[in-house]
Amino acid sequence: MHTLPTPRFDIFYRHNDLTDLLRAYAAARPGLVELRTIGKSHEGRDIWLVVVTHTATGADTDKPAFWVDGNIHAAELTASTACLYWLHHLVTGYGQDGGVTQLLDTRVVYIVPRLNPDGAELALADRPRFIRSSTRPYPWDEEPVEGLSVEDVDGDGRTLYMRIPDPHGTYRKCAQDPRLMVPREPGEFGGQYYRLMPEGTLTNYDGVKVSVLPDREGLDLNRNFPAYWRQEFEQGGAGPYPASEPEVRAMVDFIVKHPNIGAAVSFHTHSGVILRPMGTQSDDDMTPEDLWIYKRMSDLGAKLTGYPAVSAFHDFKYHPKQVITGTQDWVYEHLGALFWTVEIWAPNKEAGIQDYQWIDWYREHPVEDDLKLLKWSDEHCGGRAHAAWYPFQHPQLGAVELGGWDRMNFWRNPPSHLREREAARFPAWLMQLALSLPRLEVLRCEATEVGADTWRVRFAVANSGYLPSYVSKRALERKVARGTVFTIDLPAGASLVTGTERLCGPQLEGHAPKSSLQAFLPDRDITGDRAVVEWLVRAPRGMRLELRATADRAGTVRAELVLG
Repeated sequence: MHTLPTPRFDIFYRHNDLTDLLRAYAAARPGLVELRTIGKSHEGRDIWLVVVTHTATGADTDKPAFWVDGNIHAAELTASTACLYWLHHLVTGYGQDGGVTQLLDTRVVYIVPRLNPDGAELALADRPRFIRSSTRPYPWDEEPVEGLSVEDVDGDGRTLYMRIPDPHGTYRKCAQDPRLMVPREPGEFGGQYYRLMPEGTLTNYDGVKVSVLPDREGLDLNRNFPAYWRQEFEQGGAGPYPASEPEVRAMVDFIVKHPNIGAAVSFHTHSGVILRPMGTQSDDDMTPEDLWIYKRMSDLGAKLTGYPAVSAFHDFKYHPKQVITGTQDWVYEHLGALFWTVEIWAPNKEAGIQDYQWIDWYREHPVEDDLKLLKWSDEHCGGRAHAAWYPFQHPQLGAVELGGWDRMNFWRNPPSHLREREAARFPAWLMQLALSLPRLEVLRCEATEVGADTWRVRFAVANSGYLPSYVSKRALERKVARGTVFTIDLPAGASLVTGTERLCGPQLEGHAPKSSLQAFLPDRDITGDRAVVEWLVRAPRGMRLELRATADRAGTVRAELVLG
């Protein structure tokens, strides 16, 4: 037996080290962890999938499944840490923790710690670049001929800001703390002002004009999913066609081929918030039953993680007139599986800023908030979240100063000493979501002799899960979730008198209450979680029959029946 690895959650793993770590888990727990690749990235790296379930209780495809992914955006590396943390929690908890044991005995968890290995590798390079997604050049292959390329110009592993004195500049030093740069007021003149720009190098600089170049790698993998895909002029970074990118295509192909996936969570950074659907429409346009269950499960997330749970459409738009689409729109709005996006880490909240709106805050906020953040940097990050300004001889601009906020290491991701704390917020909620999935169980399997070599066979199943077998009303509307399919396998010498070898039965409700006991209209379908089928079979005594029931998102159960 191999020794279970002891991962570090204060560092970000390069691809080769991540591969070794995942292989070590699979080697240490062969009956619990399996490592698969679901495809190759643009640069040819494996996109690893970790299958976590107790195989002695059934194959993964026979069990209801919960999907978790992270790091679809290159520099959002803490998303990968959160996936690894839950993996470790599951593996170490099995046989020790009742909830974990119940989960892995009855369900399967699919974990993709890093959907975008190429982008993450670039962000973790010795001289990093922090692009958004894949490293494939898009929409054009050409190198830029002019403009500012954002990069680490002094080789210290950080991409900060450059400031240059300029009477027409937008910023000035803050009166309360001169390290902090704050915007000029309307109508303000006569002070010392600065022009700020991202750290980087310039191509064909004419001494006057500076424009920041978009990343040559202009894809956003989270805009490449099939649901509501739109061309570049409507949604930047979406790629030439839906699922054109190998990373997205690998995920889409796997999920489509695994209809047992009933719920999913995708980890991103940052903002410290849980986002629920819908992304394209208001709550008023949602199917009410789905909205109610989303609010119920999202409130659990808020309680267990400490992150507020909000609507993506109402509360998390990059621009009030803009609608963006991504993974959640495909998983929920197309497939009808439940889905949440988790934006890990809120430096604002860490600094004691309580009343902030996630996106609006970045457009405008009081200087007092920046002063709180500067104090947090000094007292809890050794002054590294906001780097003190220092002189640098820039190859094109000449004398400049570098400094300001280190957005990669303290904004997009928490500092190293806080990464494990953030990742530890999620296992309890993820567990509750996964254990809420529907699950088929055999209630009864019996044969009654009704004549010479003639038998009435009854097969009854139930959904023991909280959620219904179809998971969401959206799945029914989209016609992507069949009812329970019953199959009887007849050996040679047996035949059916009535019934067919395979038939599609009803959807099964879960044990989630539809309303309170004080409701005006109580639930009348008391046993909506159960279904029973009957066959009339002609076969000799002692013959063995095999019965099977499958609900795509509730798993598969089997029973053997000996006649007589």
